[in-house]
Amino acid sequence: MSGPAALAPDMADVSRETRDRLEKYADILLRWNQRINLVSPHDLPHLWSRHIADSLQLAGQIPPDGTRLVDMGSGGGFPGLVIACATDAQVTLIESDQRKAAFLREAARVAGVQVSVCAQRLEVADVPPAQVVTARALAPLSRLLEWGARFLQPDGFCLFLKGRNAEAELTTARAGWHMATTRIPSRTDTDGVILKLSDIRRVRDHNNE
Repeated sequence: MSGPAALAPDMADVSRETRDRLEKYADILLRWNQRINLVSPHDLPHLWSRHIADSLQLAGQIPPDGTRLVDMGSGGGFPGLVIACATDAQVTLIESDQRKAAFLREAARVAGVQVSVCAQRLEVADVPPAQVVTARALAPLSRLLEWGARFLQPDGFCLFLKGRNAEAELTTARAGWHMATTRIPSRTDTDGVILKLSDIRRVRDHNNE
C-alpha cells in the first residue's frame, strides 16, 4: 500500500527525494494508525490518492526559498507534513491533540524533514506570522478565516482545500470578510477546489465606523 506502485498517477513527477520522504511518512502513518485514529480505516486503501496526493497539490503553490507556512489542525499530517516533504518551506504544524502531535514529531523525524509542532488549540496557539496558512477538512471557511487571520502576514495568503460546498462557504464568509479569491480546480476530486485567498480583511461594522 505504501510502496512505489501505490503512488497516485499525478505523483509520478515528484523528485526521488520527495518520494522517499513520502514513503517513509506513509509507512509510519500506517503503523501508528493501528493505535490512534489518524485516517479512517475505510480510507486506508486510498491513502495515497485521497490524502497524500490531495495534499501534495498545494506544494506547487508554495513560493520557494524557505517560505514560512502554518498548517492549521494538522491531524495526521494533511496537508502540512506532506508539504514539508515536498518543499523547503519552514512549516509549523498546529495540532491540539497530544497523541497526534506526538505522531507528527515522530513522522517528521522518520521522513527526515524539519517542522515545528505546536500542540495547542488554534484559538490560543502562539506561533510567528507566516506567508502561507493552510488547512484541509477542518472547518467552514468563516471559521478558518477567524483562526487563520491570527497567523497570516499582511502580504500572505491562505490555501484551503474545499469540496462541493466551497461556493456556499465563500458566500457566507463574505458577510464578515473581504478577500481576493482564486479558485484552483482540484486534480484529485472532481467536486474539489483549492481556495487561494489573499488581501484578507475583516468587514467593518458600519455602526462602528
